[in-house]
Amino acid sequence: MPRIAIESLDDHRVQMYRHLKASNLLRDGRLFIAEGTKLVERLLASDFQTESVLIAERREEDWAGKVPPEVPLYVVPQQIGEQLTGFNFHVGVLACGIRKPASTIDEVLSHDRTRLTVVICPNCDNPENLGAIIRISSAFGIDALLLGRSCCDPFSRRVLRVSMGTALRLPIVESVDLEQDVRRLREEWKFELIATVLDETATPLSCAQRRDRVGLLFGNEADGLDERWQLLCDHRLTIPMRLGTDSLNVAIAAGIFLHHFTQTANPSSRPNVTLS
Repeated sequence: MPRIAIESLDDHRVQMYRHLKASNLLRDGRLFIAEGTKLVERLLASDFQTESVLIAERREEDWAGKVPPEVPLYVVPQQIGEQLTGFNFHVGVLACGIRKPASTIDEVLSHDRTRLTVVICPNCDNPENLGAIIRISSAFGIDALLLGRSCCDPFSRRVLRVSMGTALRLPIVESVDLEQDVRRLREEWKFELIATVLDETATPLSCAQRRDRVGLLFGNEADGLDERWQLLCDHRLTIPMRLGTDSLNVAIAAGIFLHHFTQTANPSSRPNVTLS
């Protein structure tokens, strides 16, 4: 599609880009916004459909030939772009993606695979933390991320930015009934469920050895993992703290746990302390 000049804030064709600073306005809708060069490039390269791309006039030469001809390319003066989006449009490029239909655990996990690793977040309500957890989960090659409805939108502008677009390739399930899904993982799929906690009575992470199928549950920054989720788990693990440290940021803790569990060999091939 040829270049389309946008000269008015009231142009209905760019309605989805209005006032993006008021986050989560697209939650539960069909669209999401990618911001910045790398994210827009990764959206265009992904299997998500791109509805449109919006660029500042000063970036037009940079994007010549990058946008597929079937995707509308809206070009705006810098001032119009800032008024439209509601923030400093210094990145000069945005894109609007179309969400995929909601996935279920049955669709994203294979019953035939022996070794599976899943991250479960019942209530991660901080966009920076969720974005970092998505990026870390992708880096360590987990098979799926399960989110409760109390989590923030994994496709919000801030989460996508922090995740550097890894949400576009990591299987994410926004569970309608997370407790039921967690129970199914344990009872039907034979997952070992692990609560990550800050509790000196819990088993130190260094003593833990994984089984083939593992689900790691992480709480939110303020309150940790609620007791009702801990009761659903087979084990409680902690990272011992020194010098009076309260806790680690949940995303940092997730990285430590995932490094341990994705690098640990199967029990049959490597002696270690087993969980009881």
